[in-house]
Amino acid sequence: METNKPHIPVLAEQVQQLLAPQSGESYLDLTAGFGGHAAPILVQTRNYQNSVLVDRDNEAIEYVRNRFYEHQALQFIHQDMVSTTEDLAADERQFDLILIDAGVSSPQLDQPQRGFSFGKSGPLDMRMDSSQSLRAQDIVNDYSPHELEDILSRFGEEPQAKRIVREIVSARPLSTTAQLADVVKSAVSAKRRHGRTHPATQTFQGLRIAVNDELGQLEKAVSTAVDQLLAPKGRIALISFHSLEDRIFKQALAKRAGGRLDSQLKLLTKRPVTPDTSFNPRARSAKLRAAVKIKK
Repeated sequence: METNKPHIPVLAEQVQQLLAPQSGESYLDLTAGFGGHAAPILVQTRNYQNSVLVDRDNEAIEYVRNRFYEHQALQFIHQDMVSTTEDLAADERQFDLILIDAGVSSPQLDQPQRGFSFGKSGPLDMRMDSSQSLRAQDIVNDYSPHELEDILSRFGEEPQAKRIVREIVSARPLSTTAQLADVVKSAVSAKRRHGRTHPATQTFQGLRIAVNDELGQLEKAVSTAVDQLLAPKGRIALISFHSLEDRIFKQALAKRAGGRLDSQLKLLTKRPVTPDTSFNPRARSAKLRAAVKIKK
């Protein structure tokens, strides 16, 4: 993949501070993306042979393979988080540093053909892994009104889901992001149509989460990562971009922390860390949580 400018990862400095990478430590990046977080961490650890970069997006994996081509010992895995964490746990692997950055990257959003954004018209795709069969188009055109409303309400937290679904069903079949965005815009209240946030934002979020099973992936992967893959004294950092992701991260850490005798973790962030968004307005909703493992 070619990008016009380097991808600037969200909360990169804060991730570095909280993970505090040391020479010789192993690193697992379950959402490697374009290597923005991995690069400075690996410079600190220098432990390429025991580190793993994972992404379900084939274009992202090919990009980081090329970015780190000189480090032959570094392992790259093109696979979803749940399958990867299960495989690594079965192999009894453990890591000193683990990162999950749950966001969609700017390069993905900026490619109309991927169908993640309503900014430029593209196919209704939204697949992180282009080899999977389910696309946003299938959900929009084939799911029942009840199923579609449930997706927009639960995953998109869209308060006007019923109105939007009614218009979507009337306009079927839809094949492009522009078509869907226009339908949503026509369905919402006048106040929403002229608001600061595009009225299709939550609809697109809900569909993307459903297409990629994002919440199910996060819930299972975080549990396996903390319970089995994180080494004693190891640190884990989790970046979310909306309340549903943050809730999963917050609950997973809180369940294993809290100062009890059986606590596995100690929280490194009492409150989530948020970014300065002056350089990247898309990062305005990002939240970073981190913890250190105090027991096996």
